[in-house]
Amino acid sequence: MIWLAGAMIRIYRQARFYQIEEYKSGRYLRWLLARRGRWLPARPAGAWFVGLLLALFISDAPGSFVPSAVGVISGMIAVWPPDEGEVKKGFKATARAKRLLSAAFAWAALAAVGVLVVIPHLPDVSDLRLAALLTAGFALWLFAPLWLVFGNLLMTPVEAAFRRQFVCRAARALDEVQPTVIGITGSYGKTSTKTYLAHILNGRWKAYPTPKSYNTLMGICLAINNDLAGDYGVDYFVAEMGAYIPGEIESICRLTRPAISIVIEVGPQHLERFGTLENVAKAKYEIIRALPPDGVGVFNWDNPYVREMYERGYPGTRLAISKTVNPADVPPGGPRFVASDIDETLDGLRFTVTDVQTGEREPFVTPLLGEHNVTNLLLATAVAVHEGMPLRDVARRARSLQPAESRLVRQTTPGGITIINDAYSANPVGAAYALRVLSLHQAGRRLLITPGMVELGPLMDSENRKLGEIAAAHATDVILVGAGQVEPIKAGLLAADFPPERLQVVETLAEAVNWYQNTLKAGDTVLFLNDLPDTYSS
Repeated sequence: MIWLAGAMIRIYRQARFYQIEEYKSGRYLRWLLARRGRWLPARPAGAWFVGLLLALFISDAPGSFVPSAVGVISGMIAVWPPDEGEVKKGFKATARAKRLLSAAFAWAALAAVGVLVVIPHLPDVSDLRLAALLTAGFALWLFAPLWLVFGNLLMTPVEAAFRRQFVCRAARALDEVQPTVIGITGSYGKTSTKTYLAHILNGRWKAYPTPKSYNTLMGICLAINNDLAGDYGVDYFVAEMGAYIPGEIESICRLTRPAISIVIEVGPQHLERFGTLENVAKAKYEIIRALPPDGVGVFNWDNPYVREMYERGYPGTRLAISKTVNPADVPPGGPRFVASDIDETLDGLRFTVTDVQTGEREPFVTPLLGEHNVTNLLLATAVAVHEGMPLRDVARRARSLQPAESRLVRQTTPGGITIINDAYSANPVGAAYALRVLSLHQAGRRLLITPGMVELGPLMDSENRKLGEIAAAHATDVILVGAGQVEPIKAGLLAADFPPERLQVVETLAEAVNWYQNTLKAGDTVLFLNDLPDTYSS
């Protein structure tokens, strides 16, 4: 019973990581097995082994309670839950999570009952039963992650039924409201582009964007069912669409049926899951392939993979944008909306947008930081102008834009320290531009706090080394979080002659925060670049 109680606690704690890995058993098991301490912690294994030896050693001691007492004590030491340390994302007790836990608990309890049925039938020789009971209890605790996997397997048909109902409900809501659906995808920039586009469109119409980073089929269904359903005043539904495997965007498009699709970037983000950039491009093109023949495709000309999508010729109405082409040198069939004379200061971005088709030019001034946001804003501009909004009105709306959550959000503490929150930036392009923003602050020390970038597949080490090399040119101080994955960044920093005394490696974000709060002063700046989930920091 002690081991069963410990198994239940372990199941509950492991459910948080299972949830972070989106209930994908394969990904969860790969994470679990990546480090021995995750699946076989030292204390439980040691307590079981010592308890087993002691129980057998004193099996002939007077008083039959002695071996049993040793077994009880060793079991309690083994299953006592350790301190979880820093928890960035706690377990969410959703309906699905509760069903998963119930099924996993049932598997564990069933296994415990099986042990109690079998043990009495073993030969009563020199405490063989006690040894078997201790070993079975330890196995019950050790296999807690498998009870989660088995529970998920048991609930698969149930979850599939719930998903079908949820999707059908969202489809009915879209049919009733009938908004123009704008789909947005890309390796990065989705949330920012969605935020800017919705803000611009709301200057003339009513646009509803999916909240936060809801970009999966279930997340979009949740947004539709909770917020969009019954709101007949919505003209545009702006849906961010992400993908971890081929076919995900296609399934979202079957539900939403976009009339306008935007492709921002194809890059190494999530390359670990797709294998090659070509596979990433195929997955992103699903949003274009889903358009009707009279639909509108909007493309970032500056990305070669996205440009190739544009050049395929589908659909008939295609708009491309660029911030690298000179407006006077746009080739025939090239981008229609071009940004030039880009200037970035601490007050934001200034640039000129030229509509090559009409010859119209308009100065844009926005408080947004990061030159990559010029691309995001151009894509939003292309859609708004196509839908009938004058370029001048788009520029006016751009003046009041605000950054998306945790994407180059800047604020000043009461102590005068500037904080740049770019915790959701996890790609090489965004990281480089964020560091350029940091270097705009020349008044004091410039501290970079980062755990680096992940899910870049075979490029992860090389891209993190480049990150270190770039950071050396922009930061005066660097704190790397998590010794397990920051070695390439450290190597890049030192290779670029970054002062070693200005570099620290800590295990938790809390340590980094504590250091800057006690060390920096008014006029200094801190850039928080990326924030990995607990599956990387644990």
